Amino acid sequence: MQHGLPMERDVNPFDPPSRITELRSARPISPMLFPDGHEGWLVTGYDAVRQALADTRFSNRQDLGILHVPFPTPGMPEQTEPSPQTPGLFISMDPPDHTRLRRKLTGAFTVKRMKALEEGIIEITERQLDELASLTPPVDLVKEFALPVPSLVICEMLGVPYADRETFQFNSSKFMEREVNLEDKMAAYMAINTYLAELVIGKRAEPVDDMLSDLARDEDLGIEELVGMAFLLLLAGHETTANMLALGTFALLEHPDQLAELRANRELIPDAVEELLRYLAVGDIFFRYAAEDIEFFGETIREGSTVILSLLAGNHDSARFENADQLDVHRNARGHLAFGHGIHQCLGQQLARIEMRAGFEGLLRRFPDLHLAVPAREVKLRTDMNIYGVHALPVSWA
Repeated sequence: MQHGLPMERDVNPFDPPSRITELRSARPISPMLFPDGHEGWLVTGYDAVRQALADTRFSNRQDLGILHVPFPTPGMPEQTEPSPQTPGLFISMDPPDHTRLRRKLTGAFTVKRMKALEEGIIEITERQLDELASLTPPVDLVKEFALPVPSLVICEMLGVPYADRETFQFNSSKFMEREVNLEDKMAAYMAINTYLAELVIGKRAEPVDDMLSDLARDEDLGIEELVGMAFLLLLAGHETTANMLALGTFALLEHPDQLAELRANRELIPDAVEELLRYLAVGDIFFRYAAEDIEFFGETIREGSTVILSLLAGNHDSARFENADQLDVHRNARGHLAFGHGIHQCLGQQLARIEMRAGFEGLLRRFPDLHLAVPAREVKLRTDMNIYGVHALPVSWA
């Protein structure tokens, strides 16, 4: 039985922890003992993770997806029951509540709508590349590029003033820390919610042309639900893509053969983005809760069991992806689990793809000799955060 959840990528900063790899090879669904003594399950095989994501018998109410609080969190009691629903946070809801709220946003995130926004996203990316080029290296790519681009995009889409970014970025970062005590975590959460409540109340009174105003016009949504949805969109809209841009650049710099392939043929970038999503899986761990007794891949998962799905382990399953621990920009990585699967599959995945394609293409074109400004071992990884990545990525160029 696995004791506790292996989290740190201990052999290679881009690969699953070695213990998870061993477990997947031996038993893709493994019993797991949580720190408080209750037994649950860890799912690491690609087929099992994908099926569990789509199986509504595995309730999502215990999970906040990218917001989840892993075991243990200082000051927080362990749970074996699903969490109370937070208004608007549909990522932690089951149907029909999830269906009702997610449906409010599906029109805003269609492939067609995202395609229409692509030109504006490229413009934002190019402006930030201009800012980056004006600086004297070495610079922190996270601070100067990877974080600003998705933050600018989501602020513009939602109607959140970018000038307020330091407030929500600081508090969202605090909220995403694993080991922060409950009091500090909730203080950060309340600070963001207070800010967003004032914003959506203003948009309900005087709506303009942005996504939060569109939601605020919907009388079916209460203020608490509007705030919850805004929180989810704002946090998910900048945290995940920012970490993919930074960690993806780090991965390419550490795989010079793959980087050379992209520099020689930038038409490979769309496939490379999918491969980086598969290979890195920055949103690694999802929690589920068995709503009933479930016979699953030869195991009996009892009602009330906590089930942890490792998207990273599933994405590195060589039964699904040949030589899965290798980064290969020529790979057809479609079907990867980085955006989840089933009814909770990431709503903003097309937006993220556009941002990453524009970001990586721009970096390769504008900075052909981009390189790390410190030894790779000195890059500080976000092993203390719910979304994996790097805290900073010092880079330089000629």
